[in-house]
Amino acid sequence: MNLPGLIVPPLTPFLDDRSVDYSTLEREVDYIVEECNAAMVSAAGVEATEYQYLTYESRCELIRRTIEFVNNRVPVIVGVSHSNVDIAIKLSCKAQKLGAAGVQILAPLRPFGGTPTLEDLMAYYDAIAIEIDLPIMLYLNPGPGCEVSPLWTIELAKMNQIKWVKESSRDLSRCARLIEEIDNSGYAHYFTTVQMLLASISIGGSGATMPPPIAYIANALIIAFKDKRYEEACRLQKQFSLFPACWMNFGLTPALKAAMEIIGLPIGKPYPPFKAVEGSQLIELKDLLKKTYLFEEEHKARIKKYMV
Repeated sequence: MNLPGLIVPPLTPFLDDRSVDYSTLEREVDYIVEECNAAMVSAAGVEATEYQYLTYESRCELIRRTIEFVNNRVPVIVGVSHSNVDIAIKLSCKAQKLGAAGVQILAPLRPFGGTPTLEDLMAYYDAIAIEIDLPIMLYLNPGPGCEVSPLWTIELAKMNQIKWVKESSRDLSRCARLIEEIDNSGYAHYFTTVQMLLASISIGGSGATMPPPIAYIANALIIAFKDKRYEEACRLQKQFSLFPACWMNFGLTPALKAAMEIIGLPIGKPYPPFKAVEGSQLIELKDLLKKTYLFEEEHKARIKKYMV
């Protein structure tokens, strides 16, 4: 991986019958690899991809087709998160057979309630690790997953097969500490979120995870940072101050799917019954995005090849 860099999960496009629109997904993957310069693609790895609505067979097909569409241009990490460790193992073995570079696993809640102990979490990851030869991404996202303290995160990151950590907290104090104690200490590569990107890479973090189209802006930010054009990197980071934050009442996925439609690469609506961004709020979003890097002439010219 070219670091600091981006791990980019494709948003899942659905047809009217709620099956996956693979034709649209293929164009989205091309955009992610070629224009967002993903260091790694995450297949069904985060909740924003709406993998939760798929059957086991459909989830496996989404993983297979995503790997196929990436076509070895960059590594693919496969999301295998499930509270049932046996299903997580089954998905992990499937991912290995399909050629995944690693597996991404959400720190699980106890299905019967309560936060797992550190020993529970280590046993869960160990049970998967002994069945595969792939490295593991420790995925931290309280809500769908459990809350993991900084001390526990450090201990988990020291496990042999955990090579990456994906952090979703947007807590600068927490992230700064863990970048220092995990990434800069050589235990694992530490990735944060779009809001934390510039701060994270400035103190030695490995980058961030985010879907398109904000990954396009983030890639330009990383290039500016590497070139020591810090004023430009700050300008681009400021473009994340209002988006997606001001539309998070809809949820991240609806906000990003609306943004993809606005820039001319529509990938459909969020999975029902959840609402799309519509009406005056869609107009407000379009007005905001017109002021960002997404509407600069170079991007407007480059995305034409991905349009239907």
